[in-house]
Amino acid sequence: MGKVIIAEGKTTNEAINNGLKELNTTKENVTIKVLEEEKKMFFSILTPRVVRVEMTLKDEKKKKEEPIKREKRIIKLTEKEQKIAKQNVEEFLEKIVKNFEGETIYEVTASENGLNVDMMNKNLGFLIGYRGDTLYAFQDILSSIAGKGCNNRVRVILDIEKYKEKREKTLEELADRMARTVIKTRKPVKLEPMKPYERKIIHSRLQDNNKVETKSEGEEPHRRLVISLKK
Repeated sequence: MGKVIIAEGKTTNEAINNGLKELNTTKENVTIKVLEEEKKMFFSILTPRVVRVEMTLKDEKKKKEEPIKREKRIIKLTEKEQKIAKQNVEEFLEKIVKNFEGETIYEVTASENGLNVDMMNKNLGFLIGYRGDTLYAFQDILSSIAGKGCNNRVRVILDIEKYKEKREKTLEELADRMARTVIKTRKPVKLEPMKPYERKIIHSRLQDNNKVETKSEGEEPHRRLVISLKK
């Protein structure tokens, strides 16, 4: 059994809070039993009301365990799979770029981690889409095509006209600007919903800032970042 104390207060909440302070813990880590309140006699009507609670600190083993985070399995492609995947994507791109306006230059590089595909053509804005939506959809298509004939799933990282590089710079500038706003106004700022990789860029940019902190809230695809002062 864990440590047991009796805490007092004018109200039940006050007694519990006093006990939590004494135990230096939170409400989730204790079991609480409200004891009988001190009864007042007629002649002691002016005596302050007292509530007593018995608080037992839960054993470490009995505390609710944190959900176990499953590590993502790292897939490493064989040399044969790399060759097949690269050939699959190059053959597909060779056919599709003929339909694009202007000259499209592309480069496909393979490694045990997957494929990197870089495409250059100033007329490919339609293939990037709003905030990269179309780009990521096309990236998923390339991943499916790359995996034909492979035992493992092939991860494809696509970039068009250095969009991701430019987007990263834009997000870092946004992070710095919003951090300055939070420090100046002392009020938290909620950013618009972003993709996981975009939130990660802002998290990384501000993780060493000693004045502000970031956290994510909401559910996908509406999950967003909140920047606030450190407590």
